[in-house]
Amino acid sequence: MKCRVCRGKAVIEVRRHNAAFCRDHFVEHVQRQVARTIHDFRMFSPTERLVLGVSGGKDSLALWDVLTDLGYRVDGVYLDLGIDGYSPDSLTYSRRFAEKRGLDLEVVDLKHRYGFSIPEAAKASRRTPCSACGLSKRYILNQVAEEGGYDVLVMGHNLDDEAATLFGNVLQWNVGYLARQRPVLPASDDGLCRKVKPLVRVAERETAAYAVLRGIEYEVEECPMAAGNTINRYKEWLNRLEDRSPGLKAQFLFGFWERGQQGFTDAESVELTTCTTCGAPTTGEVCAFCRLQAVTLVEVGRRREAAGG
Repeated sequence: MKCRVCRGKAVIEVRRHNAAFCRDHFVEHVQRQVARTIHDFRMFSPTERLVLGVSGGKDSLALWDVLTDLGYRVDGVYLDLGIDGYSPDSLTYSRRFAEKRGLDLEVVDLKHRYGFSIPEAAKASRRTPCSACGLSKRYILNQVAEEGGYDVLVMGHNLDDEAATLFGNVLQWNVGYLARQRPVLPASDDGLCRKVKPLVRVAERETAAYAVLRGIEYEVEECPMAAGNTINRYKEWLNRLEDRSPGLKAQFLFGFWERGQQGFTDAESVELTTCTTCGAPTTGEVCAFCRLQAVTLVEVGRRREAAGG
């Protein structure tokens, strides 16, 4: 294979673009895709304060690298979920990346700050671990952005993540989620920070290749609590379709945003109130995170008493 740009030896093929690239031009390609996404969806300006949710994985670290190279000043925030054999390693990769590039990384220890870990929350609430994790991340990352005075919360969701989420929401006809699944969720007067996803034009395989070519060390192992995750099954199914029809995932996702989502806008009109416990925006009297925290702390306390007795 030869690079589409310079005709030198290619290191990666991107079938949906019917192109192959050498190292340098692939890096340029990924950065150009991110820059185009930021521009087309009017995500943020160079003067706004950005904070990126960092996991230690390929997507968030690759995105941090891209945004920094594009000239944006982006701080990072890492949420320590308290998952044995996984959280310590992913934190190490996040810190190492930030220190090497002179970037600011805030670490929020879920157990220390809120009194529980994700494994404890999943067990106490009888939620799947990914559900408890997603709920906690949404709440805490928005809280960090608000408390830190940031204009924008940046997330590392890639093309595969968004296409799989859309696929699942269509299968289940989750109308409310379909109305809100966008590359940009605007800020609200209720306390929700603007949330953006600049990687939606970059596939998971491409962020991995970008990280390797840029010398970015990242957590390769999947979270042990994600085994059997429904989204991962959807990704597998979509990958099979993509193998036969390159570009299908992008067509599905961007076709929905361009032509399909308008039909779900009425489902988005949800009246938000203020959580009586923490003051965060919620659709009920107490927000979902405070309910999760309350039931988990009760269960953790009960087990401690039983163990002590």
